[in-house]
This record gives sequence, structure tokens and C-alpha cells, in this order.
Amino acid sequence: MNFRTQVELPKEETEIRHSDRIMLFGSCFAENIGNLLLANKFRCDVNPFGILYNPLSVAEAIRQTLSYKTYNEADLFCDRAGWHSFMHHGSFSGNSAEECLLRINERLGRAAAELPQTDWLMITWGTAWVYSLKENGKVVGNCHKQPDKLFTRRLLSVEEIVVEYFDLLKMLQELNPNLKVLFTVSPIRHAKDGMHGNQISKSTLLLAIDTLQHHYPMCHYFPSYEIMMDELRDYRFYADDMFHPSPMAVSYIWKCFGDTYFSSQTRQIMKEWEEIRKGLNHKPFDVRSEAYRSFLTQIVLKISRMKEKFPYFELQKELEQCQAQLKI
Repeated sequence: MNFRTQVELPKEETEIRHSDRIMLFGSCFAENIGNLLLANKFRCDVNPFGILYNPLSVAEAIRQTLSYKTYNEADLFCDRAGWHSFMHHGSFSGNSAEECLLRINERLGRAAAELPQTDWLMITWGTAWVYSLKENGKVVGNCHKQPDKLFTRRLLSVEEIVVEYFDLLKMLQELNPNLKVLFTVSPIRHAKDGMHGNQISKSTLLLAIDTLQHHYPMCHYFPSYEIMMDELRDYRFYADDMFHPSPMAVSYIWKCFGDTYFSSQTRQIMKEWEEIRKGLNHKPFDVRSEAYRSFLTQIVLKISRMKEKFPYFELQKELEQCQAQLKI
């Protein structure tokens, strides 16, 4: 007997390969998937602006990347905690304007160079609720714990999201005709919106994506939200806050993601890398023993063979790690 409803995964004719260039924008779920892709040696740029939740902020981040925007002090604000950008996550904030700008512009410069060559643009929306600054009406990506009186909070409409992305997707398609865009809706529930408000928000996002898919064949959708809500509805699949997916849930969604987009060849490459990764994490009793030196030498050979087979793999750090250990 089957005691759960299983979400039907998309039957994709396209696949994600290690040779592809991937860029991710969006919520902390985008970070989860992005970090798993990086751990498995896919070529990824994960959240050049840090975590962003709403569709308009994600769209603005992509537009700024496409326009090679350079931030200056006028784009920041200062409070007792330091210097911040309303478009960026707190990880970009600094004790001085110079420190904050260095982080922002260095990261933005790398993303701007990568985006025109990107094969997959993955976008994860978290909420349709947005906060706009009262002084200029601009939607912020992060409020940085500023007083509520500075913002106006409202729910985006499906039409508003679709209109914003019609122009953006057209621009991306003209820049890179081979680009594929993969949308997901974050399975993380936003309790501050209330449970009903959260459902209205997620429904708005889902309807907007469905509309975009019908107009742009370049757009794809992966049902991470549905997997969490329907297959993993038991609270044992949630973190302690009862709103975020647990590591087990993320692992399961990652497996579904792989079943949808990874070929058997890609999974074999991931298996080979996993063996090397486990070897690199091995903690010997005696780092100076001949047995361990022989073990490290074999790992170096495996890394070298992998680099020869897949020249786009970034393996320099792992090689240096082994070589440093061999010098002990």
C-alpha cells in the first residue's frame, strides 16, 4: 500500500550538465540547491546579491547585473550597525562604505561577466509580498531591520509579476538565445504573512510562473514547493522552526531534482567525485605515515584524471590541499 501522494516530476527533454554555466537568484532555497550543485562540482554562481525573496527584487538584481551596474556611496545607507544596501543581503554590509562597496562591486562584476555566457538561470521566488520605501516607492530586497514606518507593504498581483518578467525574459533571450530559465517556488512558509497570507502569496507566484511558461518555451518549472507540501507534509521533514525544510527534506528534493535533470552519465560523474570528496575528508591516525601518503597520492592521481577528462572542473583547491598534506 502507498501511504503518500507522490508529485509527478517534469519529463524534461533537456538536462543539466557539469559543463553548463549556472546562475541562481532568489530565496534561501536557491542557496540550498546552489550549494549542492557547487559541492558536486557544477559551475555555479549562487545569489550575487545574496538571498532575495520577492520577484521584483530578483528581476532588478538581474537587470543590474546585465547593465554592469557599479554601486557608489549614494546607493547605500548607514545606521548604527554599519553600511547597507537595500538591494543586498546583510552579508554584503560593512563597517564602512568602502568595505560594503568592495563586497558588492566585486561580486557584481563577476556575475556581470558570467551572465551572458550562462546556460541555466535558476530563479527561486519566496513570497509575493513586497516592502517599498515610502520616500521613493522602490521595492527593497532586504529591510535590514529598519523601522516599519519607512516602508509600505503590499501583495504583488500576478499581472504585475508577469509584465515585469515579459520584458526581462525578452532581453535575456536576445542576449543569449540558448539560455534556459528554471523557476521554482520556495517550499519555505512565511509565517509572518499568516498561513492564509502565505498560501495567497505562493499561489500568486505559481500563477505567474505558469503564465510565463506558456509564453516562453525557454522557461521551465521544478515543483519543489509541491514536493514539500504534498510528499513531505509530515513535520519530521521540517527544521526546528517548523517552517524551513529539514536537511533530510532538502536531500529528498535534491534527489528529485537530479532525477529530473541529471543524465546517467552526469550521475556517474557525481559518484566519482563523491569518492574523491570522501577521501579528501578522511582523517588519518598518523598524517606522516607511508600508508596515508600513498592514499593521498592515489587521490591526486584521481583528481588529475578527472581534470584531464573534464577540463572545466575547478579542482585546484583540492590538489593544493593534497600537496600540502604530502609535504608534512
